[in-house]
Amino acid sequence: MSASRSPQDIPSEEDDPRTIVYDPTDPFWRDTDDDDDDDMDYVPATGGSEDEEGDSADLSFHDAAENLSGVEIEVEVTEDDDEDESEDSDDSEEGGVGGANPGRPIYISSEQIVQLLGNTGLRQLLATGGLRLGARRPVRIQDDDDEEGGTGYDPVGPRTRRRRGGGRAAFQKVPSDEGRELMNTGIFGSNDRPRDSIKRRKRLAYDVMSRELGTGSVGRQKNVNKVMRQGMIPGSMADTIIHYNSRCYSGQFSDDGNFFFSCAQDFKVRMYDTSNPYDWKFYKSVVYPYGQWTITDASLSPDNRFLAYSSIRSTVCLASTDPNDTSEPNLLDFANISNHNPRTYHTYFGIWSIRFSGDGREIVAGTGDNSVYVYDIERQQTILRIPGHEDDVNAVCFGDTQSPHILYSGSDDTTLKVWDRRSMGDGREAGVFLGHTEGLTYVDSKGDGRYVLSNGKDQTAKLWDLRKMHSKEKADRIDINAYTTRFEYRTNAYDESEYQPHPHDCSLVTFRGHKVLRTLIRCHFSPPGSTDSRYVYSGSYDGKIYVWNLDATLAGKIDVLKATKNSRPRDPNMLDETYDFYGRNSSSWMTCVRDASWHPNAPVVAATSWNGWGTSQGTCTVHTWNDGLEEDEGEPKIGRRVNALLQHDERLYTATAPPRRHWYDDYMNDE
Repeated sequence: MSASRSPQDIPSEEDDPRTIVYDPTDPFWRDTDDDDDDDMDYVPATGGSEDEEGDSADLSFHDAAENLSGVEIEVEVTEDDDEDESEDSDDSEEGGVGGANPGRPIYISSEQIVQLLGNTGLRQLLATGGLRLGARRPVRIQDDDDEEGGTGYDPVGPRTRRRRGGGRAAFQKVPSDEGRELMNTGIFGSNDRPRDSIKRRKRLAYDVMSRELGTGSVGRQKNVNKVMRQGMIPGSMADTIIHYNSRCYSGQFSDDGNFFFSCAQDFKVRMYDTSNPYDWKFYKSVVYPYGQWTITDASLSPDNRFLAYSSIRSTVCLASTDPNDTSEPNLLDFANISNHNPRTYHTYFGIWSIRFSGDGREIVAGTGDNSVYVYDIERQQTILRIPGHEDDVNAVCFGDTQSPHILYSGSDDTTLKVWDRRSMGDGREAGVFLGHTEGLTYVDSKGDGRYVLSNGKDQTAKLWDLRKMHSKEKADRIDINAYTTRFEYRTNAYDESEYQPHPHDCSLVTFRGHKVLRTLIRCHFSPPGSTDSRYVYSGSYDGKIYVWNLDATLAGKIDVLKATKNSRPRDPNMLDETYDFYGRNSSSWMTCVRDASWHPNAPVVAATSWNGWGTSQGTCTVHTWNDGLEEDEGEPKIGRRVNALLQHDERLYTATAPPRRHWYDDYMNDE
C-alpha cells in the first residue's frame, strides 16, 4: 500500500477497513486493527454509476441465497426452561419457528438460513462455542406507535435469562416530574396562559388573531409569540430531498441560520447558502485529502469564515468558506503537542468529534486514544491533552459560548465528564455524570454553562444539570464497569428486557423511544429563536427524528424514511440477500437518521441520513412546518429531488419496480 492516497482512492468492497495497516513513514496512517472505529461497518465501492462530480461507483452484489433453493434443515424443538415460560405460552399465535410444539419437527427456509449465517448469526455461533440448533421463539419488537409491536425471526441470539428488577418496568417515569418542573420555570420555553373560554377554538388561529389585534399587555403578546413558535414542529413531508452517492454523517446550520454544511463518506463537506431557509443555494464543497473511512465531524467558526472537519486521523482540516478561495485546506496536526514526552506518547489516533470555541481561537476534539485535545489555531499546536477516559471519546463540546474554560466529554466508558481548565494542574476532572449504562454517542450543551444533553447506546438520551454531578472523589469509588454490558450496538438489536437502571444515575430527565444503533447518532437542544428552547430531539436508526418535551413526553416525530422512500431508482444489480439484526433485507429501502439540525430562526429541520437501498447512499432532507398539509402552493414545490449541487436530476424520478416486501417494512412504516 502506498504511503498516501488521493480522495478518489476509496477502498473497494473486497477491502476490510479493519485490516488496513499504516506505513510507519506516513504520519497520516494509523493501525485500524483495534475495535474503536465505531462507524466502520460499510465500505464505499468504486466505479459504475456517476455522481454529481463525475465520479463513478460500481456496485456488485452476490445473492447469498441463490444456491440454497430446496435446502431444508430439520430440527427438533425442545422445551424452554426459561423462568418466563408462561409469558411465551401464546407464541404459536405469533408465528415463526418459536410457535411450534415441543418435539415437533419444523423446517427452516433458505431465507432464515441466510439470516442465521449473516454477520450477527456468526457472531453468536462463535460466542457460544459451537452450533446448537433448536427452536427459537419470536422476539417482540415494540414501537411507540404500536404497543403490541410486531413479530419476526430474531437473528440476534438465544434468549438470556431475564434479571430481576430490570426491563421496561425499571424505566424512568413519564412524564418526568423533574422535567415538568423545569418546564414550569420558563428556562425551557414559555407556558401558555389560559385565557380562552371557548374550548374548541383553534389555538393557533386564536393566537394569531390576538397578535394581529394587539390585545393584552406587552408581556402577554411576547408570551403568545413564544407559544406560537413552540407549536410549529416541522412535519414529515420533505420540502427538498438532496441525494448523495455516499452516506451522510452529519450536518448543521450556522448560529445565524445563513449557512448549512453536510459531511459525507466521500470525504467531501458541502456548504449551502440558507439565508432563505426555504430556498437553498449551493455554495461550495471542500475535500479531506487524506481521509480514512469517512468524515467524522465538522464545526463552523463563530464568524462563519472557517470550517474545521475531521476523519479517523490525528489531523483536522481547516478550510475557508469563501467560495472564491480555492486553496487547499490547512492541516492542523493534533499530534503536535507542546512539552510531551515522545517516549510515552503515540501519534496515531482518530478524531470522532470536534468543536470550535466561542471565540473561534481553539478547537476541542474527542479521540480514539481515550483523550480530549485542545488545539490553539494561532499557535498551530495542541496546548492540552487530557487522557481522562477508559475508552474512545465519541463526543466533546464547550460548556458555553462566552468562555472556553468548561469542557464536556462523552465516552464509550459510559461516563460524561466535566473539565474546568482553570483548575487542571493535576489533570483531574471537575465532576462526573453517571447514568448511562452503555457508551455515549453524542454530547450537546445548551450553551448556558449549566445544562447538557447526551445520547447513549442504552437507547436513551439524558438531560444533566452541572450542579448535580458527582465529585471525582465519589466517582472514583464507583466501578463503572459493573453497570454495563458493553452492548455491541453496531451488530445487535437492543433487548429492553435486559435493561438495568444505573444505581448512581444523577441525570434530571431520561428520554426514550429512538434507536441508537449502528452509528454514533446525535441529539440536540432545540434553538431558542424558533422553538423558545422548548424541546430536545434526536435522530434514530428507524429513520425518524424524535422530538421530546422536557418532561420526556413525545412532542412529535419527523418520519424521514416515509418522506424519502423510493425517491431514487433502485440499482438493478443490487441482488444481495443479507439481513440486519432486525431481519430487514439489506436490498430494501432503509433510512438511519444520524444527525438533525433545527434552524435557529425558522420552523425548519434538516436531517442528514444514511438513506437508500440498503442505506448505501445518503440524503439531506429539509422539513418545514406546514400545518399538516401535504401540498404547497409556493415555490419550490414540496418533495423535489435534487443532487448534491441542488440541481434537478431527472434520473431521480425514474420509476422502478418495487422490491419484495418484508415484515420489517410494514413494522417500520406503520403509524
